[in-house]
Amino acid sequence: MSEPPILALDGVVKRFPLRNAFGRRTETMTAVDGVSLTIARGEVYGLAGESGSGKSTIARMILGLTPPSEGRILLDGADIAATAGTRAFGRMVQMVFQNPGSSLNPRRTVGQSLAVPLAAHGLARQRRAERIDELLATVQLPTDFAARYPHELSGGQKQRVAIARALSVEPKLVVLDEPTSALDVSVQARVIGLLIDLGRRLDLTYLFISHDLSLMRNFAQRVGVLYRGRLVESGPTADVFTTPSHPYTRLLLASVPVISPEEAAMRPPLPMIGGEVATADQLLAGLATDPPNHSEVSDR
Repeated sequence: MSEPPILALDGVVKRFPLRNAFGRRTETMTAVDGVSLTIARGEVYGLAGESGSGKSTIARMILGLTPPSEGRILLDGADIAATAGTRAFGRMVQMVFQNPGSSLNPRRTVGQSLAVPLAAHGLARQRRAERIDELLATVQLPTDFAARYPHELSGGQKQRVAIARALSVEPKLVVLDEPTSALDVSVQARVIGLLIDLGRRLDLTYLFISHDLSLMRNFAQRVGVLYRGRLVESGPTADVFTTPSHPYTRLLLASVPVISPEEAAMRPPLPMIGGEVATADQLLAGLATDPPNHSEVSDR
């Protein structure tokens, strides 16, 4: 019998009520619309899309912070509806947030911040200091950083602390929500390198949420593209980047900055309509010709 994927979304829908000035519910907004995907153990799955596409809503549902309106989310083969919020669930999945500065309590030292999840998950007090030293070493920070406050750290160091905190309970799945967007390019590369190394050594599975396709190309093994809450394309990273099947994916890839002629040659040309760069809505209205479909998911 084959091993179940570490994460599976099955027809997941999330709607939010919209209210008028008097607080009355008038209609609903669909933030996530029928998303299905699977992530195998040890895989890095990249979820791409512009702001408002539903990426963060999906992350919140996977973490059990908000329930889906329809569909199921399975973690290691079990529906999270029955386990979200429990210690066992927290030991399975953790998250690294976009802004490390706001995700760390400025009044706590690094050691105190790392001690919080350790205490919450029942680690004995006498073992916590040793475990904090282990976690700092894991993310390549000196152990004396335990006595520092967040304002004494650089952006990259703060994100390393946030990664250490996520790893403190030894999760199997780590959701990375734009983990490098607040960092400069050189620091981004080092943090991604650290995540790759940790994934291999600790047998981690990553859901990497980002709008930065250039980072995703070198980090993720498979990529899914969200547009207005729908997963319009999903497949192996090399296939999606070289022969994207969906016009919105082609538009995203054509907009990625390049620094060499070789990269420019790999980028799809920006589609033009009436002398202007086409918008996603114009492309989806049928004003561009799609190439043959290669990927697992296409626009429905």
